[in-house]
Parts: sequence; structure tokens; C-alpha cells
Amino acid sequence: MAEVGEIHPASIRSLDDFLLESARFQIPNFKDIEKWNNRVYQNLLYYQTNYFLTYLVVFLLVSLLHPTKMLCGTMAVAVAGGLFYLLTKNQESAHSFKKNHPLIFVASLFGVAGMVVYLMGSIATFLLGILLPILVIFVHASMRLRNLRNKVLNKLEWTGLRRSPMGVLLETIGWEQEINMEVKRSMEERARDLWSK
Repeated sequence: MAEVGEIHPASIRSLDDFLLESARFQIPNFKDIEKWNNRVYQNLLYYQTNYFLTYLVVFLLVSLLHPTKMLCGTMAVAVAGGLFYLLTKNQESAHSFKKNHPLIFVASLFGVAGMVVYLMGSIATFLLGILLPILVIFVHASMRLRNLRNKVLNKLEWTGLRRSPMGVLLETIGWEQEINMEVKRSMEERARDLWSK
């Protein structure tokens, strides 16, 4: 028997439920941000496995359409991230190198800047590969109306009876539903009592 609060990946929702006939879509009311926020949050929880697969498919599609640019962009971002990490980690040694070897430092700076400008198209393609799937997921989560099953399964996540990877991710980035904590605690206690029987 599963423990209360244990992380369980959500099942894949059918294509009919996710996009086709039974799916109902509506443009959100942009004046009611709280309701729109709730719809996005609940859909992210309910369709999380479909969204992970959507992200992977769109990312791979961009990678297949522009493989060289994607590879160069990935390498450029990785090198820039590595240099930033090294320079921030070893500030004293970087400062002393800059002071002791100013000509090499300036030449390196121009070399890195030139490489970034040369690879700007590749970096843009890499960023498109990362951000386009997020945009697609956000648009779907914003427009997909919730059904009864969505509401029931999300209540299990909300009470802590069932935890999911998306729920943990949303908690980590600080996006939690504002709920009455006393109600949540009492529901968790009832759930533990039920699981222990």
C-alpha cells in the first residue's frame, strides 16, 4: 500500500480528453486573474504527463528541423554557463589574472564576445527549443476547461493524499494554491487515519 504523500507520476490522459472531441476550450477571462491562475494550475497538475510528452515532442521537433544550430546553441550556452560559474566561484583568481595579464584578458573577452555574436542564431534556436514548448503548454493550460475528473484528482493532490512530479515542481518554484491550511491539515489527518486502517 502506498504511503500518504508519496510521489506518483500521473497517468497519460487520452488524446480525446487532451485535445479532441471531449476537450472543451475557452479563452480565459483576462480580467479575473485568480480564476485564470487556478485553471492553469489545475490543468498543469491534471495533464502533467501529457505536458511532459508535449515538451519533449516540440523540443525534438525544433532539434530535428535545425540540428546544427541546436547543437551549437547548446554548446555555446553550456560554455557561457561554465565560464560564468568559474568566474563567480573563483573571483579572486580571476581578478588577479585580469590584473597580471591584461592583454590576454582583453583578447579573451573579445574572442568570447565575437563567438557569442557569431553563434547568436544558434543561441536563438536553442532558446526557441526550450521556450516554445513552454508557450504551447501555457496556452493549452490557459484555454482547456476543466472537467469533473480533473477536479476530483486535483483535490487528491491538494490534500496531500497523492503527490505528483508537477506538484513538487510547482511547489519548488513557489506556485502553490492558496488554501486554508487548517482544512488541509484536517483532511491530511483523516487521510492518514483511512490509510492506517
